[in-house]
Amino acid sequence: MHQGRIVFSQLLDFLPKKSFRTCVNRYGGNYRIRSLTCYEQFLCMAFAQLTYREILRDTVLCLRAMHNKLHHIGIQNKVAKSTLADANEKRDWRIYCDFAQVLIGQARKLYADDDFGLQLDETVYALDASTIDLCRSVFPWARFRSTKSGIKVHTLLDLRGNIPSFVSITDAKVHDVNILDELFPEPGSIYVMDRAYLDFERLYRLHRGLSFFILRSKSNTQLRRLYSAPVDKSTGVICDQTVRPVRINSANAYPGKLRRIKYYDLETEKRLTFLTNHFELEARTVADLYKCRWQVELFFKWIKQHLRIKKFFGISEPAVKTQIWIAISVYVLVAIMKKRLKLEQSLYTILQVLSITIFEKTLISWAMTGSNYNNKFASGHIQLNLFDS
Repeated sequence: MHQGRIVFSQLLDFLPKKSFRTCVNRYGGNYRIRSLTCYEQFLCMAFAQLTYREILRDTVLCLRAMHNKLHHIGIQNKVAKSTLADANEKRDWRIYCDFAQVLIGQARKLYADDDFGLQLDETVYALDASTIDLCRSVFPWARFRSTKSGIKVHTLLDLRGNIPSFVSITDAKVHDVNILDELFPEPGSIYVMDRAYLDFERLYRLHRGLSFFILRSKSNTQLRRLYSAPVDKSTGVICDQTVRPVRINSANAYPGKLRRIKYYDLETEKRLTFLTNHFELEARTVADLYKCRWQVELFFKWIKQHLRIKKFFGISEPAVKTQIWIAISVYVLVAIMKKRLKLEQSLYTILQVLSITIFEKTLISWAMTGSNYNNKFASGHIQLNLFDS
């Protein structure tokens, strides 16, 4: 029987602590801090994510119940509700933002060779945004509508491993297309987006950065056909055309040529029109790549269901953003552990097991093995009969 370190401590082995200290020092996070350092704050919030705590009071009560084990993970001081609340409200959320980017960089290297269903050498990203609704009277800083507040999480998802390579948190009032101004085009990569990102000036910036894009066309987008390429209509492709924008402003914003592909999806019985600057891919491959964009929708659905980002422990902007960035860090940290330990279980299964074994003294690989729970006396009749004479 394993009598070594607890599961939480083993998980933290995959945490680059030196990089975390660099992020803390960059923003002076521990300046004049007497108790509950930034690292201890991170551990408390990570504990809440891993054990599905919904409110701050529950988190502190559970941590106090495990007070004799907290020193094993690096929490040296007694955790008080007011101290943790103040830390979330006042400390710079950019510490955890920068640290999440460090973890993302490590995870992307581990998942670089994963297959996402299409045999392509290029890196493929899916870009989208999801809104988290907030109460207007409690979160007045998160501007959205006159009756409610909200924040928007913009995510660029690497389809190899479903690792977010870029995340930006803004007011829900910010339009999706504005996030293209923050992206640095990666030469040779393919960006898959929905029609909300159709802006010719911003798309041409991606094109000049030697990147490719695939997105749906809007119904009112005016394009002039230059010529058509032959297509195999049995694959669902209706036409494959080379086009230019018709309107003067659009033509000036995007002076190059575009490729327009019309496709009929038998599953949804919808007719879709795609625009891309990639002229080498097969027309059906372009349609298949757009279908892969659904992975970012599933990512948003997954993190909203399994991470604590719908109810917040604080009401200030730093508190909300700190909680979201730590939640993303926990997601990526578990993904790193899964890859390095070569675990076959899904992230959902791993998180479920971690939630009940986090302070157990057992190897993580054992905890994830189904045979670990089998009764060693399974053979033979072992049930006692209360009515035997």
